[in-house]
Amino acid sequence: MTPMRDRDTALLTIDLDAIVANWRLIAARAAPAEAAAVVKADAYGLGAVRVAAALAAAGCRTFFVATIDEGLELRAVLPHPDIFVLSGVLPGPAGDITAAGLIPVLNSLEQAALWQGRAALHVDTGMARLGLEAAEIERLIADPGVLAGIDVDLVCSHLACADEDSAMNADQCQRFRLLADRLGLGRRRSLAASSGVFLGPAFHFDLVRPGAALYGVNPTPGRPNPMAQVVRLQGKILQVRDVDSPMTVGYGASHRCAGRGRVATVAVGYADGWLRALSNRGHGIIEGGRVPLVGRVSMDLITFDVSAVPASAAHAGATIELIGPGHDVDAVAAEAGTIGYEVLTALGRRYARSYVGGGV
Repeated sequence: MTPMRDRDTALLTIDLDAIVANWRLIAARAAPAEAAAVVKADAYGLGAVRVAAALAAAGCRTFFVATIDEGLELRAVLPHPDIFVLSGVLPGPAGDITAAGLIPVLNSLEQAALWQGRAALHVDTGMARLGLEAAEIERLIADPGVLAGIDVDLVCSHLACADEDSAMNADQCQRFRLLADRLGLGRRRSLAASSGVFLGPAFHFDLVRPGAALYGVNPTPGRPNPMAQVVRLQGKILQVRDVDSPMTVGYGASHRCAGRGRVATVAVGYADGWLRALSNRGHGIIEGGRVPLVGRVSMDLITFDVSAVPASAAHAGATIELIGPGHDVDAVAAEAGTIGYEVLTALGRRYARSYVGGGV
């Protein structure tokens, strides 16, 4: 574990070996289907270049990104793997996509009309977000020539409720299978992302697309998390002060001290992605003990009640663990009333970052 430097106010540690272990677990579970890796949004905030390089070294040969720029950044360091761009193609020259050998995921016949070459075809089976609509699918079945000049490698769709015990999962799976059969296109099929992998072999088809699970988010909410934890976040205490009733803490005086105690101010705030929804709800850990977050999360600072912690452990220069083994991304998300995806992708650029494993 890399120690925090004197000038660092917070340290985000990312375990590349844990990411690789999570990918291997999913690959084994999905076999014989191929396991790709979704590294969009800068690998969910953890650094796409570093993450993808570690996964490629471990054997991953297919990656998904959201935008063309993300694909270009990845191609600069990964010359050989397949890189699919989920947003597809947009009106205008497609030279960057072609030159980089990126593979667009075509989400409509309008996008298909802009493209020639290798592609994936996205059919909507119930999300009503991206993907060919029912009328477009029927048109394509009636006239396959609409895709003249397009080499359809992959036909894919996306589950709406994969992390829930929902009848919609089986309905979408059946609809996808029927549509793919009727279309008769593509060498491969893909339906399952992280949670979909754990719905069983019927959902695996030829390729699965794990994203959040690679980064430690639980793909099976309500059950034990099968994934290794990837992220640790430590914040440095800037100041500890004595407080007493009727003193208040932070903006809006939203926390009123009930009696004598001590409050530690930590150099992390919503500018660092520590969600404002954690105000008066979150907590941190010092030497294994929980310390509640009191007052509002502000731009650069948060405050914790450290009254129950020895002064030898809670002092200026000491650290509070904000994310770690005893308080993982899903736990933080539950406190904020959101999901682990948002917590990860919000993690800010001001943190000092340390990568461990992955051949580092």
